Amino acid sequence: MLFASGGFKVKLYDIEKQQITNALENIRKEMEVLERSGSLKGSLSRQEQLSLISGCSDIKEAVEGAMHIQECVPEDLELKKKIFAQLDRIVDDKVVLSSSSSCLLPSKLFAGLTHVKQCIVAHPVNPPYYVPLVELVPHPDTDPSTMDRTHALMKQIGQSPIRVLKEMDGFVLNRIQYAIISEAWRLVDDGVVSPSDLDLVMSDGLGMRYAFIGPLETMHLNAEGMLSYCERYSEGMRRVLKTFGTIPEFSGATVQKVNQAMCERVPDDPEHLAARRKWRDECLMRLSKLKQEMPAQ
Repeated sequence: MLFASGGFKVKLYDIEKQQITNALENIRKEMEVLERSGSLKGSLSRQEQLSLISGCSDIKEAVEGAMHIQECVPEDLELKKKIFAQLDRIVDDKVVLSSSSSCLLPSKLFAGLTHVKQCIVAHPVNPPYYVPLVELVPHPDTDPSTMDRTHALMKQIGQSPIRVLKEMDGFVLNRIQYAIISEAWRLVDDGVVSPSDLDLVMSDGLGMRYAFIGPLETMHLNAEGMLSYCERYSEGMRRVLKTFGTIPEFSGATVQKVNQAMCERVPDDPEHLAARRKWRDECLMRLSKLKQEMPAQ
């Protein structure tokens, strides 16, 4: 949907034909909702965008003439390596081979490929239509032009690409997310706060300002600049950070406690989860529109 919103012709490929059929139907329904709410991206109409998207059950036909290939199979290293080995045998020397992996290292994903210079991880954030960040992570042998081309393409379709300068396990987003999850879990495990109140700390606290500015700019604004902040608060930060515990196991009594609290809020059956995800996406859609309306600084 994002690539089509930028005017690009898109071919969807999957080994299961029903997956393609389902995807095309879901895209049609989603675009209808987006058009009605005035949230459809790009300058083309819904019908014009839909006409750019087609399905294909032959991988050679799917990638023929492509400028960019975005792999989106499950987060399984061997499966992804199999796909890229298959692509490596049939693509030309110009197309960008991109993985949506959220944490698998490019050096493992693309090891031994003939077209490794054209390979990159372009990790989107779920749901990417409303959350525009894309982490671009190169293989050590990725050509700089591959990074530049992918960065330009993501900007063109309205995403917010960042350049991860060297590969690291978990990349950037998940390393920060896991740090938050880890401390959140410890605080619940230690009886400091309830699971529901813990989530309020983010949704009605940190998350509200982080929707517009990041943690480093928050530091900068919460004092008379960054130097002032570090001079004023670094001793307290170091003291608190030393109290952080070991990495949680995410099991046992605490997982039962957290699960009970989450299920009281959102039962974990498919119907309730789907409804809550829909509500989440609608919230993100409205936030995305608000961010676009805010004057650039």
